[in-house]
Amino acid sequence: MNQDQLKQAVAQAAIDYILPHLEQRSIIGVGTGSTANFFIDLLAKHKYDFAGAVASSEATAERLKKHGITVHNLNNVQELEFYIDGADECNKHLELIKGGGAALTREKIVAAVAKTFICIADESKKVDFLGGFPLPVEVIPMARSYVAREIVKLGGDPVYRTGVTTDNGNVILDIHNMQITDPRGLEDKINALVGVVCNGLFAHRPADILLLGTKAGVETLVRNAH
Repeated sequence: MNQDQLKQAVAQAAIDYILPHLEQRSIIGVGTGSTANFFIDLLAKHKYDFAGAVASSEATAERLKKHGITVHNLNNVQELEFYIDGADECNKHLELIKGGGAALTREKIVAAVAKTFICIADESKKVDFLGGFPLPVEVIPMARSYVAREIVKLGGDPVYRTGVTTDNGNVILDIHNMQITDPRGLEDKINALVGVVCNGLFAHRPADILLLGTKAGVETLVRNAH
């Protein structure tokens, strides 16, 4: 199986997982990126089984709407049964790095509201230590240089992602060359920097379930509290 076939397989596994729990009033959260797109395309076949979705990005909202799936404003939604999204990296605790598509802040907000966060990824994303994939940080534009200097003090090598503006109107710094041994601690330290909107570590709110596409099939990992 190639990577697209693995993404297709985990997207289908997510559909199979959530379908028995969906009701006419159910609203689900949907993430951003190539794996999430496979999920959206498969979800369209079941659009009459639930009440709609909250999107983690403008791009996701457009894709949902094209399939005729109702997109809700999160401010009008009290709870989400599920949030389904991909990841750029994940570890054995189901802590993640996300934000390769620059939607990390909205993704983190939607994940916070969801009762169950299902991460769908192919086996190349599972690592022993997070940080091989550069950690995205969303920053208020005027604070970019200041935040970059502070990140250097934390041991990272920040690189400005040129030509990218988030849906919130901000910029992205990608932190290279960090082996992240304390994801929760680093998430806190970066978020405490003035000018940082959010960073792509999903450690305080990790995934609850990881559906991992492998050449032997889809592996299901359930988070244990640690």
